[in-house]
Amino acid sequence: MQKILTVLIIIQLAVSGNALCQQTALADYVNTLQGTNSRHELTRGNTYPTTALPFGMHTWTPQTGKNGDGWKYQYHKKTIRGFQQAHQCSSWSNDYAVFSLMPVMDSLVVNEEQRATGFEHANEEARPYYYSVILNNKIRTEMSPTERGAHLRFTFPKGHKGNIVLDGYTGLSGVRIYPEEKMVTGFVNNGRGFKKGWKSFFVIVFDTPFTGYGTWENTTGAVHPGNRQGEGKGTGVYLRFKEGATVQVKTASSYISEEQAKLNLSRELSHHKNLEQTKVAAKKTWNQHLSQILVEGGTEADKATFYSCFFRASLFSRKFYELDKAGKPFYFSPYDGQVHDGYMFTDTGFWDTFRAQFPLNALLYPQMHGRYMQALLDANKQCGWLPSWSFPNEQGSMIGNHAISLLADAWAKGIRTFDPSAALEAYYHEANNKGPWGPANGRDGFKEYNQLGYVPYPKYREATAKTLEYAYDDFCAYALATATKQEQYREEFENKMFNYRHVFDSTTGFMRGRDAEGKWLKDFDPVEWGGPYTEGNAWHWLWSVFHDIQGLKKMLGGDEAFCAKLDAVFTEPNTVKVGTYGGMIHEMTEMVMANMGQYAHGNQPIQHMIYLYNYGGQPWKTQFHIREVMSRLYNASEDGYPGDEDQGQTSSWYVLSALGFYSVCPGTNQYVLGSPVFKKTTIRLENGKKFIIEAKGNSAENVYTHQAKLNGKPYSKTFITYQDIAAGGTLSFEMSNSADKQKKLKPEDLPYSVSK
Repeated sequence: MQKILTVLIIIQLAVSGNALCQQTALADYVNTLQGTNSRHELTRGNTYPTTALPFGMHTWTPQTGKNGDGWKYQYHKKTIRGFQQAHQCSSWSNDYAVFSLMPVMDSLVVNEEQRATGFEHANEEARPYYYSVILNNKIRTEMSPTERGAHLRFTFPKGHKGNIVLDGYTGLSGVRIYPEEKMVTGFVNNGRGFKKGWKSFFVIVFDTPFTGYGTWENTTGAVHPGNRQGEGKGTGVYLRFKEGATVQVKTASSYISEEQAKLNLSRELSHHKNLEQTKVAAKKTWNQHLSQILVEGGTEADKATFYSCFFRASLFSRKFYELDKAGKPFYFSPYDGQVHDGYMFTDTGFWDTFRAQFPLNALLYPQMHGRYMQALLDANKQCGWLPSWSFPNEQGSMIGNHAISLLADAWAKGIRTFDPSAALEAYYHEANNKGPWGPANGRDGFKEYNQLGYVPYPKYREATAKTLEYAYDDFCAYALATATKQEQYREEFENKMFNYRHVFDSTTGFMRGRDAEGKWLKDFDPVEWGGPYTEGNAWHWLWSVFHDIQGLKKMLGGDEAFCAKLDAVFTEPNTVKVGTYGGMIHEMTEMVMANMGQYAHGNQPIQHMIYLYNYGGQPWKTQFHIREVMSRLYNASEDGYPGDEDQGQTSSWYVLSALGFYSVCPGTNQYVLGSPVFKKTTIRLENGKKFIIEAKGNSAENVYTHQAKLNGKPYSKTFITYQDIAAGGTLSFEMSNSADKQKKLKPEDLPYSVSK
């Protein structure tokens, strides 16, 4: 009997051990092709198959688009022309510091069009830690990332000579070949708006001897056999290898010097003898990173969508700093062109990312977030302005002055690594001046905003949208000033944060454009895009009063009228009038395709709107619509997003919403409750504690929450605070397929409004 029991135990252990081995690693849920099936007229994410580490300084990707084309990789394209170092956060912004490597078989071909080689998606593997493709000519390319470099391997078919072409891309480049060391060094200088003399230095080391080499000229296609160095627009290198060679390539880059690039390479890749070791290390990093949020009880498809979005949410902003010989951080500043000690981050547009991506970062990575807040003030010292859209220097794109949102939000959540008086001084300058770079560098229309209480249209483009976002930013300054007892700034902004009232037209029930004399724009139609609005219409911009929903409710006629107006967003026809755009832009097409009335989730202005039912006392409608949006508009495929992914924002919206809450008003410590996707989610916090969200009985049908409890005690609030989460504990719900409409909410159960 004892022998039988022993055998049974051994079998059980073997079975359970085998099941454990078969569990999908978190990094393997991620499909980096998510959202790549994008075109100018319709984007499904506007992403590329990023091979990178979390917040890495550089990423790597296959390249289907022409050099300089923002459409770096498009799923419908049939050829690959290079494997490139990348940073791009938007196809609309192009890229910087780019060079590429391309394997070419037999005869040397350097021209990007002629060397482009066919491929099939069936022969791709696209993970965060590893990308592989077998081209139609049977050359296999593999890549695994480090923070500032990559490990590549090119395998050429037997009996065929191998060539690797380095393309210097679109700007000035310099290259030097060291045949004895099997090494190439150089620099590239491509991108927009850099300080004079800026360079991105690279070093590339091969494990296989060259049988031939030379330089080539990107502009003319001229090839110079045996030449060891060159400099010019897009100057590149070609290297020859023996037949059937397998060539491993290690590369790293630096914005500081060639010597630093070599140090980055040594630190990150010298201990990896082969690509497998780099791949294993990168996978381990991603598994550890993704395990900060462990989900249980959903479908495998739900997990793939969640972790693919969590991956995208973990790429921006980028670490722009490097580590010196002593391991201390320092960086080349894209703002003043000098090298400074400390931390710097870049590649993000705050108009997108203040909404969810930074509130997610604050929750999961408070140490990094704190460093980022100080970096904002360092950037202000270096260029005279707070960043609004860094790529990698200040571009001033979009609208608003949302650096103050990040700073106020961090302070409200207890991340206090910066001087609030310096932050408020910088914002005061931002709010009362106009900078030289784009509409969001300083404040477009600041004089009229200060005098009239709104930005007049048509004197200024997108004036009503700017008024709304300025008022929110002024609230953030007010909140930070109030929390830090800085009366001068509190008094400066306590009235301006209500300026949204000046663009509300009570006769139509919408925010409208008005001219400098106070007259409303004629021929108003709420479905007409553009004009006084940014990438949207009046249905979308009505709700951009993040800080004072109580005030917005009052203007709309109270709770019932407010919720009825929210309902109307979904029941209105999905009609579009193109307005000043003159034609259908992709955001319009995406709204029509979603077929959810005037709800346009593919762009930022309305992404918080569903959560506003909580403020009107009808949280079950938030729960219903949130789950519908997540299930209908997101998946882990090449069609995985309902519009531009936008530097982690659209992904972060999904990650937070799947947890069961969302950051409606950054600058406060609250996350407004929705409906969690999974039966159990465990957030592993940086302080060592765990916060668990339990949703008992959760399913695709059971989307409504009942009997909420926080740490075992009944919980009636429609929000949860950052401090509640950071303290660790359990938030639990009973899930049902019927709404809890009988629950009566008290004023203190409603989320924050400044006029509450």
